[in-house]
Amino acid sequence: MLMRPYSGWTTTRREMERLRREMNRLFSDWPTRTGWGVSPGYPAMNVWTNEDSAILTAELPGIDRENIDISVEDDTVTLRGERRLETEEEGVTYHRRERRRGSFARTFRLPFRVAGDQVEATFKNGVLNIVLPRAEEDKPRKISVRAG
Repeated sequence: MLMRPYSGWTTTRREMERLRREMNRLFSDWPTRTGWGVSPGYPAMNVWTNEDSAILTAELPGIDRENIDISVEDDTVTLRGERRLETEEEGVTYHRRERRRGSFARTFRLPFRVAGDQVEATFKNGVLNIVLPRAEEDKPRKISVRAG
């Protein structure tokens, strides 16, 4: 008697593979679908340094400068703010709401201490620019070598 292999195993295996792919896809973008995802942070920021200072820029469209708070302590800078809720019109149905609203806070640790009394901040066209001068005692010093 000749036995044929059970054809249901290949179908079952194929279905299990499809289920695994679907579950991986579901959980790979699950945080972003639910809004619980860990985002890179809001607002988007760039920070770079040179010998004398650090420069921080932040994109803050739609935020009033009165709702921005900058604090500096030693080598740490914190940016806090709030984007207020837009006025909602009666009888309007939103199809998508992607613009963030509410409070935010971002903190960065710099590789040197900052002279807090010399920090300058400007806000133009929705971009915040902060210049954080390096504290004088934290600047590198050139040491001269004397002959023996």
